Amino acid sequence: MRRVALAGLVLLCLAVAARAQGAGDRAAIEAVISDQMAAFGRDDGEAAFGFATPALRGMFGDAGRFMTMVRQGYQPVYRPRSVAFGELTQQDGQTVQEVGVIGPDGVARVAIYTMERQPDGTWRIAGCRLVERPNTGS
Repeated sequence: MRRVALAGLVLLCLAVAARAQGAGDRAAIEAVISDQMAAFGRDDGEAAFGFATPALRGMFGDAGRFMTMVRQGYQPVYRPRSVAFGELTQQDGQTVQEVGVIGPDGVARVAIYTMERQPDGTWRIAGCRLVERPNTGS
């Protein structure tokens, strides 16, 4: 009986630790995205570029090219009027954070961020795509 109780206690502790780890990851991911948006707001391209994965930085080569792409194609995350963090999920083995944004044009969209944990344990942004939020009003 004691072994069963002890095994149950160990399983409970593991479940609590896993949930705490998930909450810690969520907070860290939200901080990375928020900090990048804050860097966009200051037009601090170097800081914003630093939140990208090494692979994404390699695609653009430098902060100037990266910021040009963001200004041209990602106004809702570059200059959001409103930001609301949604679900953090696993999709096809990738960690995905949904963020509801309203851009300068007033249109509601969902920014879908693909996140990658780095070897040092930090999270970085591997990509972002914008989709229009369906009109749910009547």
